Amino acid sequence: MNIHWNLEPVNLEYIARQIELSHFSWTNKDGKMQIQFTIPRAKGIWGFGERFDAFNQEGLQRKNQVVEHFTQQGQDTYLPVPFFLTDSLGFFLQTRLVCTFVSRRTKNGLRVTIVLPVCDDGVYFFSGNPQKILAGFLSLQEKAVLPPSWAFGPWMSANRWNDQETVLKEAEKAATYAIPATVLVIEAWSDEATFYRFNEGLWPDPKKMIEVLHRQGLHLILWQIPVLKKLDAGQVHSIHEADCQEAIANALVVTNPDGTPYHIPKGKWFAGGMVPDFTNPHLCQWWFKRREYLLEMGVDGFKTDGGEFIYTDEVRFHDGSDGTTMQNEYPLSYTKAYAKAIGKDRILFSRSGYVGSQATPLHWVGDQLSIWPELPCILHAGLNASVSGIPFWGFDIGGFAGPLPSAELYLRSFMLATFWPVMQWHSEPLGGQFSQTQSEAVNDRSPWNMAKHYNDDSILAICRKFSNLRMELLPYIESEAAYSVFHGEPLMRPLFYSYPEDDTACAIEDEYLFGRSLLIAPILTQGDGEREIYLPQGSWLESGTKEILNGPCHLRRTYDLGHIGVFLKLDFEHAFLKGLSLFTNVR
Repeated sequence: MNIHWNLEPVNLEYIARQIELSHFSWTNKDGKMQIQFTIPRAKGIWGFGERFDAFNQEGLQRKNQVVEHFTQQGQDTYLPVPFFLTDSLGFFLQTRLVCTFVSRRTKNGLRVTIVLPVCDDGVYFFSGNPQKILAGFLSLQEKAVLPPSWAFGPWMSANRWNDQETVLKEAEKAATYAIPATVLVIEAWSDEATFYRFNEGLWPDPKKMIEVLHRQGLHLILWQIPVLKKLDAGQVHSIHEADCQEAIANALVVTNPDGTPYHIPKGKWFAGGMVPDFTNPHLCQWWFKRREYLLEMGVDGFKTDGGEFIYTDEVRFHDGSDGTTMQNEYPLSYTKAYAKAIGKDRILFSRSGYVGSQATPLHWVGDQLSIWPELPCILHAGLNASVSGIPFWGFDIGGFAGPLPSAELYLRSFMLATFWPVMQWHSEPLGGQFSQTQSEAVNDRSPWNMAKHYNDDSILAICRKFSNLRMELLPYIESEAAYSVFHGEPLMRPLFYSYPEDDTACAIEDEYLFGRSLLIAPILTQGDGEREIYLPQGSWLESGTKEILNGPCHLRRTYDLGHIGVFLKLDFEHAFLKGLSLFTNVR
């Protein structure tokens, strides 16, 4: 195994002499490799990819494994990264294998243990502040890709929109209610067999529909899944059945060791389906030839869902890989193939991934229930992903599944999403897993449906205010996104990242910087909207009061359902931010 300190190759003796580490050991036993070391002065440990159950990962076991887990993800993740950082040290295990990390606080510092199969992977230590650590890690990866500017506007989506008439009506409602949007996602558009052909009876003229949406300033994203579906009992689809036979005959699918097609196991999503092998150039050509007409029609990108379909080590791939590595690597092979096929002016919106996913933006944090405990978990996931090198994220405003969120939860998450890389509302199918608990005939999380459901026009007014604020913020977001890509820094920055020498900032888990200039202090729990806020060193302009506050300082503020804590750092160059409605209106 190769060891590196700040990218330079070194030996074990060199590592053992570093003052940033102590009690270093490296052992092989029973077919497993174990690496242990202590970080003497670590204030916390963050990263490991998208992690829901905590922001600071201290005291937790982190499994480096892609896992599909519908709602309440807990310790599982769709997008693991075998990288972590503290306020002064970072570590990257260059592996595609499933492995575990455990950290615990001892009298000597933060003790870290990594266990993995014996292999010839690279180990990288990085010292310095978090910016330097993350830059070192990202220098080993493909550079992040900057999405087109329209991707940073508000998004609208609902799985219920399963025909052309409904989509056009919902787009018209957005205009009628003056709720701006730049992206519209359609999930239930296809024949539910090939997933590349429109259901012709429900979509009589998709090209004309796309032209109408484009005239309204809406870019269209269509849902995709990497599977050759096993048809439901009684379902007949001659084109899909021919596709499956052709894929088998030409060895375009993932296989078992005996060469037979691998099928997704019983009890899993799309059970019985075959998995396309994106390591095979012939599969990529075959797959995207069938979807080429969608791009020619004007489709602006794909929602590349799923990808967590490799459940056994024994499966085989065209490039010689097997399931030991492709449990983690398969989602990235899938999104990379799509990214290459669609070109740089279109986007992806993916759920799963691995190291290098910053090169195939954008992502979202999977599916959550419309309940309060999910909201802080979304923030944990987004911030840990951000310091793991994945800069562009979104979540489903108010949650995806179950009964409609309360008006309070919906509006708090709507305001939070305004200051998030991707701002999207979306909802599960009416016949979804939690549909038995739903009394609503329409479960859309659109502002107008929420207002109608609660008979409360103030919901529309607040959503209109923050959707327009998002549009006001676009020049800032685009500028900061470009800075993030160029410099290898997060768009959402935890306080420890920007203020590693500030012990109080390092302990804050419910605030963050959106770009370099805006500090966001959201309300994440049900109640009266009161919270404590910490402002680090610097001068800060408070939204809603025009008051200039000098940090470090603690504040206590109460925010009603039309407000969120936003503070402008005054020592940056984004002077136009002072003219935003946030900072010119006094509440």
